[in-house]
Amino acid sequence: MNFPPFVRWLLSPLSLLYGIFVRLRAWCYRRGIFKAKRLAQPVISIGNLTVGGTGKTPTVLWLAQRLQIEGKRVGILSRGYHRGHPTGEGPESSAERVPSDEVRLLAERLHVPLGVGADRYRTAIAMEQQQIEVFLLDDGFQHQSLARDLDIVLLDATNPFGGGWLLPAGPLREPASALSRANIVLITRSEHAPAVETLVRRHSPAPIFYAQTRLAGVLERSRPAPGSRAADPKQYRYLVFCGLGNPQAFRDDLSRWGIQVLGSTFFRDHHQYAQREADQLERLAMAMGATALLCTEKDVFNLEGVQFNTLPVHFCRIDMNLSNEDAFLAIVRNALHLASERSAK
Repeated sequence: MNFPPFVRWLLSPLSLLYGIFVRLRAWCYRRGIFKAKRLAQPVISIGNLTVGGTGKTPTVLWLAQRLQIEGKRVGILSRGYHRGHPTGEGPESSAERVPSDEVRLLAERLHVPLGVGADRYRTAIAMEQQQIEVFLLDDGFQHQSLARDLDIVLLDATNPFGGGWLLPAGPLREPASALSRANIVLITRSEHAPAVETLVRRHSPAPIFYAQTRLAGVLERSRPAPGSRAADPKQYRYLVFCGLGNPQAFRDDLSRWGIQVLGSTFFRDHHQYAQREADQLERLAMAMGATALLCTEKDVFNLEGVQFNTLPVHFCRIDMNLSNEDAFLAIVRNALHLASERSAK
């Protein structure tokens, strides 16, 4: 949502109305006018203030894996649908609802019970037979209709508050003051960001942690599922393409990881690729002397039905590396303990 200034100003009246709506909605939940439904199991929400691009999916993966190591049976709740044909062909008006790329990535990597639906409470109730001990609420910060025992909010250090612009003029889903609901603030793509900390402290006393994306590996794309055979990125010159909320952050990560990138092409978030786009990418890559194409693991799920005939396609498998991991997990364990005591009463 990098609009020119005049477009932002044109959209600013709509952002003002949207801001009034989200503030009023949050006030109604604080006052008990709107009631949040509570599950028998503890719920940990992982969300953000902006639309996409903060590293939320790698964080969900990281926390789910840590809880599994501690013997917890984890379930994930996600809204998780978008419209569009999985091959990217055909008009969206006639497209069916398919699971989102994030949902399919989580299912591929975690192999845990995963409930998908707009009403996360009803989805969780339908999963009761699976003996889940803790739910992770994916992208749940704004989903206040479901009570949670811990609210983890991610901020991207490179653009934590979207320039202060609310939807639709900017990427903010809620104003920065909504951080008052956070129990943990996780600043991603940085090891130290004192300026961001100062802004957070205006709205929240929550403990602040830092995280950076880590390259777990570069893998070869295969069909019908993401491949697992490793590729050596040092042997290739790449044209990068991706459909992300913050594509420049991915490009910056590649530079930090020492991957040779000759050029990049960005698409809208969750973009489902068509064959003509694959053909164009191959032509562009060959024209600039690239020897392979590179995307994110999430993009692989949006390439179904698409073939690349000339150049190999690789994808980055990304993990999250948290600073002070033990202190972070101690807060999570304490929240789960308090939730268990509440349920026992």
